[in-house]
Amino acid sequence: MRHRIFIDVIAPEVKVTGDEFHHSIRVVRARAGEEVEVFDKSGNMARGVVASIERDHAVIRVGEAIASRESPLTLHLAMAVIQLEKFELVLQKATELGVRAFIPLVTERVELRPERYTGKTERWQRIVFEAVKQSGRSILPTIEAAAKFEDVIRRSGTKFLFDADGSPPSTQQPGNPATLLIGPEGGWSEHEIQLAREHGCLIERLGPRRLRAETAAIAAATILAARFGDL
Repeated sequence: MRHRIFIDVIAPEVKVTGDEFHHSIRVVRARAGEEVEVFDKSGNMARGVVASIERDHAVIRVGEAIASRESPLTLHLAMAVIQLEKFELVLQKATELGVRAFIPLVTERVELRPERYTGKTERWQRIVFEAVKQSGRSILPTIEAAAKFEDVIRRSGTKFLFDADGSPPSTQQPGNPATLLIGPEGGWSEHEIQLAREHGCLIERLGPRRLRAETAAIAAATILAARFGDL
């Protein structure tokens, strides 16, 4: 895949400055005449050529549009707030898999104190942005404020909750958006499982082995993307 550059809006000719200029020209070392891809804030993508490079900016000549690589499944991942390095791994890999939004999920068995993850949004957005560039996506997933399980489970739309003691896979076609809920290392409480059932959540299992939370999140997102998306 060609080097990808994020711009404000697709136009016949665009100027690249700031961090994107530094990364594209100073770090990746794109050269004049090199073919690149550009994508903008509205989710548009196009082919381009580096027309010129100056001291503090580059000019890209934009050509034909590129078809979207976004999944037809609008999947929101409500991920329990686990150890931060593992949580950030989920952000990266789930973005590559096509997840459109992330909800840091506070459950009864979450052990991480709020002060450990408060103020991390900017860092998390950067992780997601880099994963979008690497994977060829054009839409930047959103990262919502941390929310309690009781609030997320009441959201409209199809909800999938993966649990070690869940049922066989469902063939129900989800509407958009669909929400995927993944619990912490300690699993779901009985109260949370009961609440999920009361709100029509589809409770499934990920096979006979018990997975770590970050593994479960990546595996479940992959399964839903294969079942209802474009994998």
